Amino acid sequence: MALAIFDLDNTLIAGDSDHGWGEFLVTEQLVDAQRFQQANDQFYADYVAGDLNIFAYLEFSLQPLTSMSMDELAQLHQQFMRQVIEPMQLPKARALLQQHRDAGDRLLIITSTNRFIVEPICQSLGVSELLATDAEIVNGRYSGKVVGTPTYKEGKVTRLNSWLQEQDETLDGSWFYSDSINDLPLLLEVDHPVAVDPCPALQQIAEEKNWPIISLRD
Repeated sequence: MALAIFDLDNTLIAGDSDHGWGEFLVTEQLVDAQRFQQANDQFYADYVAGDLNIFAYLEFSLQPLTSMSMDELAQLHQQFMRQVIEPMQLPKARALLQQHRDAGDRLLIITSTNRFIVEPICQSLGVSELLATDAEIVNGRYSGKVVGTPTYKEGKVTRLNSWLQEQDETLDGSWFYSDSINDLPLLLEVDHPVAVDPCPALQQIAEEKNWPIISLRD
């Protein structure tokens, strides 16, 4: 049995759930549309370019969660799943997950997106083990702050190493599937790195290193 690790956004789903959540908030008129849309798009462009200031982005993206109760957020997320996430689902991604289950591997999703957004998505994919950026909850509401290390770039390696110790798990025979150059630190740690519909920067590195390059979309 080996550990099979997966990025989520633009890897197991055909889009970015974090950016999609921001667009959803704009569509539902729950934020200042023009200001929020512009900032959301700029942060996403920074992420794609590998230049994202993760803490500035988290301050921006977590703020809307503070204005609603947990019940309101749960209902809103169900709507978000139907309208935004279901169209992003990829049959080939589900088949890949099943392939690793059939091999007896342990499945883990690691994503920089916050847990509120991604946990229901991971559940819909049948993956129960998840490392995500954790948003602080105070007195039953989101505070807008982050708890611990964000699972972004080297932070994915940091969080994974802590998880490996807690779980008495190793990276022997491990896999990691990702689309993003931001995940290069973790791709370099596993035995079987796989580029999935990669961005141009990751495509180049994968070709140089003779890593497998696959598509879950075509």
